[in-house]
Amino acid sequence: QVQLVESGGGLVQAGGSLTLSCAASDRTFADYAMGWFRQAPGKEREFVASINWKGSSTYYTGSVKGRFTISRDGAKNTVYLRIDSLKAEDKGIYYCAKYATKWSFSFNPQSSLYDYWGQGTQVTVSS
Repeated sequence: QVQLVESGGGLVQAGGSLTLSCAASDRTFADYAMGWFRQAPGKEREFVASINWKGSSTYYTGSVKGRFTISRDGAKNTVYLRIDSLKAEDKGIYYCAKYATKWSFSFNPQSSLYDYWGQGTQVTVSS
């Protein structure tokens, strides 16, 4: 069973930057696309970004394009989410997730494509 552990959340001023990390316990991490989702207080969880297993293709939801960057390091079994120009609406719990199907990737934000989830890391934005 794959374990995903997020870290890097915290309190950041609006306009600042933050990099979230998600470490996977399984070496097969390299065969799967990964995604980041977030859940703001009182709202449903929403897709943020995803990256294919090679790290060569990425997909972002419209509201974060140009500010968020997803990347991965196969040697470290880790996927990252860098957030620049933080806004108040970026506040929430950020979750990483692993694609269910090996060597598969699509420009599709559906959470049903993912089978394992981390516990989340909290991002708070101060004004």
